[in-house]
Amino acid sequence: MDLSGGNSSMSTRFQSSGSEEDLQALMDQRKRKRMQSNRESAKRSRMRKQKHLDDLMGEVSQLRKENSEILTSINITTQHYLKIEAENSVLRARTAELSHRLQSLNDILSFINTSTGFYETDCYPARADNFMNPMGMPFLNQPIMASADVFQ
Repeated sequence: MDLSGGNSSMSTRFQSSGSEEDLQALMDQRKRKRMQSNRESAKRSRMRKQKHLDDLMGEVSQLRKENSEILTSINITTQHYLKIEAENSVLRARTAELSHRLQSLNDILSFINTSTGFYETDCYPARADNFMNPMGMPFLNQPIMASADVFQ
C-alpha cells in the first residue's frame, strides 16, 4: 500500500506540476493579450492625439487666413476713410470760402443799398421792369441767401 500511496502522492505532484505549468501558460497568455491590448490602446491614443493635433493645425491655418482677410479689409477701410476725410477737408474749406464770399457780397449789397439812399420806391415806380438804382445796379433789400446747391 505504501507503493500505491507513494504513487498517488507522486501523481498529485505531477498533476499539480502540470496544473502549475498550465496556470503559468495561462498567465503568460493573459499577459500577452494584455500587452497586445495595451499596445493597441496606446496606438489608438496616439492616433487620436495626432488627429486632434491635425485638427488644431487646420484651425490655426483657417484663423490665420481669416486674420489676414480682416487685416486687408481694415487696411482698405482705413485708406477709404483717409480719402473721404481728405475730401471732407476740401469741402469744409470750400464751404468756408463760399460762406466768406457770400458774406462779402451781402456786405457790398448792404453798403450799396444804404449809401445811395435810394430805394426803388424813392425814384422809380414799383414796376417789375424798373428795379435799377441810379448806379445801374438792381435794388436788393434782402441779403443773398445761399441754398444747399451752391455748396455742391
